[in-house]
Amino acid sequence: MTVVALRGFALDLAAPLSTAAGDIENRTGVLVRVDLDGTTGIGEATPLPAWTESATECRAALRRARDEGIPPGAETPAARHAVTLAYRDAFARRAGRSVAASLAQDTAPASVPANATVGDGSVDETVASAATAVETGYRTVKLKVGTRSIDEDLRRVRAVADAVDEPRSGDEAVSLRVDANGAWDHGTAREAVAAFDGLVEYVEQPLPADDLAGHAALRGVGAPIAVDESLARYGIGEVVSADAADAVVLKPMALGGPSRALAAGCAAAHVGIDPVVTTTVDAAVARTAAVHVAAALPGGGERAHGLATGGLLADDIVATDPVPVENGRIGVPAGPGLAGDAFGGVV
Repeated sequence: MTVVALRGFALDLAAPLSTAAGDIENRTGVLVRVDLDGTTGIGEATPLPAWTESATECRAALRRARDEGIPPGAETPAARHAVTLAYRDAFARRAGRSVAASLAQDTAPASVPANATVGDGSVDETVASAATAVETGYRTVKLKVGTRSIDEDLRRVRAVADAVDEPRSGDEAVSLRVDANGAWDHGTAREAVAAFDGLVEYVEQPLPADDLAGHAALRGVGAPIAVDESLARYGIGEVVSADAADAVVLKPMALGGPSRALAAGCAAAHVGIDPVVTTTVDAAVARTAAVHVAAALPGGGERAHGLATGGLLADDIVATDPVPVENGRIGVPAGPGLAGDAFGGVV
């Protein structure tokens, strides 16, 4: 396999996105093309510091891969994601299969459910956003919490639960998730997890990323616990050993590629931890790859994943999104490769 071309890109977000590491206003990255014995494949590196290496480190690793044939290592997960994804795309193309089928070594579901994400607004704003998401077909809604008092967040979540409590005829019930982005201390997290019991599917990252023991201590207190930043920091082995989670959030870009994300998700599922795939607000290539990873997981076609992030971008690297959300679900491109010819000529 040879890296034959690199192309940088920069994309603005439609509106700034608040995260635990600060506001995100744009996404910059590199598209990668590889040659596998005459079959080409495409990958994407869109680094996000605090989850991955810096943009400078990423570009340097990709130039070494192109110029010196040195593959990116674990210390540059976004660069590694790009190269290994490009290889996966080429491998699947050569086999005439989709990336999902290639990863799963079996048939993959035709679509995967996605969760809608609602920001940290007032009660009325939160209810309105959640209701709009449900009306457009989402059956899982994730609410941002942690910047307000627990009482305020509880009012917001209860108001949404009341607003979406009655499913339309033929629809499944709506599930809620909350994400604190590591905002709480031990006492506050314990109070919150107990308060959200019975209201939400899980509480995501209630404590800072480095506190595996604290997350383990929260399990059984109330609502189930999911970890996101902690998984990227420690890896699935340490999360499982610490007994720190009921669910894990898998970001292929932060974990070093689709194969590593799938392996972590399968390891989690094997011990009864639910794997959920999401993105780092990536461009279309990596977002499409994340859909394939979700589809390849055990039960991937049944569990809602955080893949509805294309709408956060003001523009993208292709005019037509290969993985749009329709009625709360995302179709898995049938291939070959990532999305047939959808990315032809972009790099």
